[in-house]
Amino acid sequence: MCCNTRLWHSHHCIVPPYLNRQIAQNGSPQQRTQALRTLAVDTTLRAIRLSNIGAPQMARRLVPRITVVENQKLRTVYDMQNGNDFPGTTARKEGDDDTGDLAVDEAYVGLGGTYDLFWEVFGRNSIDGNGMPLNAHVHYGTHYLNAFWDGERMVFGDGDGELFNRFTIAVDVIGHELAHGVTEYEGPLAYFSEAGALNEHLSDVFGSLVKQRLLNQTAEQADWLIGAGLLTDKVQGKALRSMKEPGTAFDDPVLGKDPQPAHMKDFVRTWEDSGGVHINSGIPNKAFCLVATNLKGYAWDKAGLIWMETLRDPRLKPDSKIAAFARLTITSAVRLYGSGDEEQIVRDAWSQVGVKVSKERAGQPAWTPQVQKQAAQPVQRKH
Repeated sequence: MCCNTRLWHSHHCIVPPYLNRQIAQNGSPQQRTQALRTLAVDTTLRAIRLSNIGAPQMARRLVPRITVVENQKLRTVYDMQNGNDFPGTTARKEGDDDTGDLAVDEAYVGLGGTYDLFWEVFGRNSIDGNGMPLNAHVHYGTHYLNAFWDGERMVFGDGDGELFNRFTIAVDVIGHELAHGVTEYEGPLAYFSEAGALNEHLSDVFGSLVKQRLLNQTAEQADWLIGAGLLTDKVQGKALRSMKEPGTAFDDPVLGKDPQPAHMKDFVRTWEDSGGVHINSGIPNKAFCLVATNLKGYAWDKAGLIWMETLRDPRLKPDSKIAAFARLTITSAVRLYGSGDEEQIVRDAWSQVGVKVSKERAGQPAWTPQVQKQAAQPVQRKH
């Protein structure tokens, strides 16, 4: 994953680098080769992103956004045919029927489900809030063990059939990666240490909400797994991460054991994985899961709105810590729903993962929120 001048990464991979390193260390010769090839591709992409940094990217956030009043969903799925040269061959465009290619059709549905969540629930028109076309590129590379968002497009490998299935199989993975783009435009949160863990956490939140909404699941019904179905039956694991029970997603001779903590007392301090961004995200993940299940009903209704408003809060800084983010979620709950059950549920959830926020520090902010209440229908919003 690579940095650019916007202080966050525009190359986000769903499989953390430490997992591919585990495969390279513990896997068969073929698995080792595929893992090392995947790491090499990711390293090259980081270098490309670093070489493309500059003022135009920085200026993108400074351009006033136009008023959006209607749905502008525009999806295109490209078939890379196991090559690496973009864009590939157009396989399915907005409004086209199923193709019969599972990766193409799953990507198309995932792009649509993600767009619909942000538009119909949060009144946001695509990733940038201004109708950004959603492009996906499937069948990328040969046995590429990852999927990523590079600031412009979604890219999916086919996996190897030994450890990983195709990366379009889990719709929350698609939602997760696209949500990185939302954080880039609304944040930013630097992709390192606690801020990076929050960046990953927000993508897990919105990715899970995409899946739950497509399945019409309440918070109580949801499995709260990220990447369920992605690991093959040969792997001793159920997903890449568990938001409900961090640290329990997998325990496998090749992949190792899920390293995520569920409490701040177990926060992992490391230089690997950009300071543990995929590891320590388990702490806020569990807090959100507790909030959503205790609020009951659909997780996107109240819990999702509180978290979206927190992402939009101008006091969220590139280097914000988990405790600072927790304070802002409580502030958002009070602003949206008043001092009552919602506030207490959010406060209690953070306390259960070792983040205690005093009432004095979570008072009302002196700024006007962008959204006063959840929109039942898409709303006109100025940017």
